[in-house]
Amino acid sequence: MEELKGDCANCFGLCCVALPFAKSADFAATKDAGTPCRNLLADHRCGIHDQLRPKGYAGCTVYDCFGAGQRVSQTVFGGVDWRTAGREKMFAVFPVVRQLHELLWYLAEAGRLDPHDDLAAAFAEVERHTVAAPDDVLALDVAEIRAKVNVLLLRTSERLRSSAKSYRGADLIGARLRNKNLSSADFRGAYLIGADLTNSDLSRADMIGADLRGADLSGADLSTCLFLTQPQVNAARGNARTKLPAPLTRPSHWSAEPARRR
Repeated sequence: MEELKGDCANCFGLCCVALPFAKSADFAATKDAGTPCRNLLADHRCGIHDQLRPKGYAGCTVYDCFGAGQRVSQTVFGGVDWRTAGREKMFAVFPVVRQLHELLWYLAEAGRLDPHDDLAAAFAEVERHTVAAPDDVLALDVAEIRAKVNVLLLRTSERLRSSAKSYRGADLIGARLRNKNLSSADFRGAYLIGADLTNSDLSRADMIGADLRGADLSGADLSTCLFLTQPQVNAARGNARTKLPAPLTRPSHWSAEPARRR
């Protein structure tokens, strides 16, 4: 799924220009949509990429375009820089394609876990939209596309999970869930901000849309989680004993110390 990973070298820094952010714990300054970030260099690279967290831009480390940046830059707009022409339309197209690429990532992951023809057909259809002309992209009903894809993802989740335990959309902010058997649970859209999941078993748990900001995953087993993304992992805390699915990487800000068992 390399094409569904951000490739900044082939992007025009779209996430650093098109998207807005507000001064907060995640961003050291406020930036309006369409305005280049103060850290964006002339070659579209980030001037503080290796120091984002210490410089106050932790929010950037939990964002992933799922490859939409290079798709828009190199395919939809044919390599034409936003500084040259069409910036407003390019900035409008980017978030739409980003949503489509996120759906592609989920479809690809579902196909990896439980391959069948319906998933492959849906992937091909959504991908076709990502290479359409700008006006055609902007005319898309993304909500309708997402609803169709969601049916397939739910079907995959239900086939792969052995438990009907559901925390879908639950408010679990700050919840103490350490040392729990949460295997095959449904955490779709759950708010796990700051939750303590230390040493818990999350194998086969469905994590689509779960908010893991600040959640403690130290020692937790997420090795077979369903639909866990790199941005979710980057937003959480963990350590050397946290088990992640093979496609995902351990964030550099995670502790190297193993969790203490209690």
